[in-house]
Amino acid sequence: MSEINHGTDLGSQHLTFSLAGEEYGVDILAVREIRGWSKVTRIPQTPAYVLGVLNLRGAIVPVMDLRLRFGLEREEYTDTTVTIVVAVGERLFGMVVDAVSDVLDTTADDIKPVPEMGKAVDTKYLKGLATRDERMVMLLDVEKMMRPEDLAAVEAALPAADKVEVAA
Repeated sequence: MSEINHGTDLGSQHLTFSLAGEEYGVDILAVREIRGWSKVTRIPQTPAYVLGVLNLRGAIVPVMDLRLRFGLEREEYTDTTVTIVVAVGERLFGMVVDAVSDVLDTTADDIKPVPEMGKAVDTKYLKGLATRDERMVMLLDVEKMMRPEDLAAVEAALPAADKVEVAA
């Protein structure tokens, strides 16, 4: 359930979702749409975690599987699997996650810095950890999710993708 923020700090809201049994969140202001899983058109020579592209009302949107992006084992897509479409600047991209949970209201006091984990654990995609009561949510930095070189590979392949029927 979402929690109500009664303080004077306006705080922020995060759409929370599950991925491999853990809870993550993204800034609600970056979210453009939540869609059920649908087939995408694969683009050659893109990283394995970039599943392909989908046509979102005329916009070609790259879609990544967050499990693969984070080096986790791929799971079968189910009825709860969704694609969260987020905006980074002028670019939209989709993130496939196991399930959407809810919207979490946070204040600045609720968000803790990401602990230093050494070189063994890559935490560059995390903005912080939101803690409320017994709940801990890893907050993602969507701007760091799609590397510039990955976007360039998708952009280079888009003319070919425009000629292929894209599943919506």
